[in-house]
Amino acid sequence: MRILFLHPNFPGQFRHLATALAQDPNHQVVFGTMRETGSIPGVQKVLYQEARSVSPETHQYVRDLESAVLQGQAVYRLGQTLKRQGFVPDVVYGHSGWGATLFIKDIFPTAKLHCYFEWFYHAHGSDADFDSNQPPSIDAEARIRIKNAPILLDLATCDAALCPTHWQKQQFPAEFHSKLKVLHDGIDTTYFVPRPNAKLVIPEIGLDLSHVDELVTYATRGMEPYRGFPQFMEAVSLIQQQRPNCHVVIAGTDRVAYGKTLPNGKTYKQLMLETLPLDLSRLHFTGGLPYDQYLQILQVSSVHIYLTYPYVLSWSMLEAMSTGCLLIGSRTAPVEELIKDGQNGLLVDFFSPEQIAERVNYALSYPHRMAEIRQQSRQTILQNYDLATLLSQHLRWLQPKMEVQQPSVALPSTQPARTRQKQSTKGFAVV
Repeated sequence: MRILFLHPNFPGQFRHLATALAQDPNHQVVFGTMRETGSIPGVQKVLYQEARSVSPETHQYVRDLESAVLQGQAVYRLGQTLKRQGFVPDVVYGHSGWGATLFIKDIFPTAKLHCYFEWFYHAHGSDADFDSNQPPSIDAEARIRIKNAPILLDLATCDAALCPTHWQKQQFPAEFHSKLKVLHDGIDTTYFVPRPNAKLVIPEIGLDLSHVDELVTYATRGMEPYRGFPQFMEAVSLIQQQRPNCHVVIAGTDRVAYGKTLPNGKTYKQLMLETLPLDLSRLHFTGGLPYDQYLQILQVSSVHIYLTYPYVLSWSMLEAMSTGCLLIGSRTAPVEELIKDGQNGLLVDFFSPEQIAERVNYALSYPHRMAEIRQQSRQTILQNYDLATLLSQHLRWLQPKMEVQQPSVALPSTQPARTRQKQSTKGFAVV
């Protein structure tokens, strides 16, 4: 089988799939992306780039749509280049919403189009109006509706569709539910494993907490309201007052990955450090970490906190559960799909730092009572989200039955294109 993956942020949700397919000599795996760094053995990475940025004169409601069209146009031109080089995919599997998959049926009409659908946007009833103190404006409501345009085009066009969780599927229009299969990406439970009596020492960042017995952990792509960072930090201030020997480790980048930035240019980390009484000697920011160091933090965690708006569920929550962390999560729909309060984790009110701190204090005071919850947390992932099981299901879903397999073709290797291409089909690098 010839397969073309499409994701602007290589490799995204497709890392395990692309790796598995590339190990089979019967498959030729090509990955279209905008990200120059990174590689997967056996995967031929091809780069695309929009011809230009979104025009500042574009109406604010349709800027995301224009961005999607520009990316779709870039992928169309990449497809033309691949065709000239003799590569025509049997299957294209792309992440919907960015625009990369918009014109696949035009450039590769014989290919089966599979789409990964992560989110369908609503102005009311999920993330956009979750914080009642910041309801969406009329302009925001209109932008959100139009933001779904490329997603709806993909839903109508694709041959097969997939969502990672039932909660995320429920956000899509009911008329498309029969087309959407629920199948999570999967967690490598042989990597994310408990390590009893582990100590946290990461020399690369000068972190030595081997003497610490009470360790609260938090992991995030960005320190932002969508992942409850302000509420978490308020809870940390309370926890430090209640637990004088407790240390807190925060793994993540000081940025906003989802939602709005502060209007004054400050980051939420800066705001929290300026406004809260915190003992900085017991508060440790690691920045972004490679997987092995991130795993160490999970393995030594006494309590791991995961908070989220009603939005896309993070891999980090499932990775923490697989590692046997005592998870305290927000009582929001994406978390409640996995966590049953008192059985495989503890649930708290997202907007209550006091309740978060109280639950942490309780968990640290009675660690033996938490042992069964930790075990059930890992068991939840083993039974329902294990990569080995779900990967085989993904592969079966992805591969159509074909009578004739096309031979592989050798794509030429060139250096990545570092300048934006204008109205031209040239300059799309194959690396």
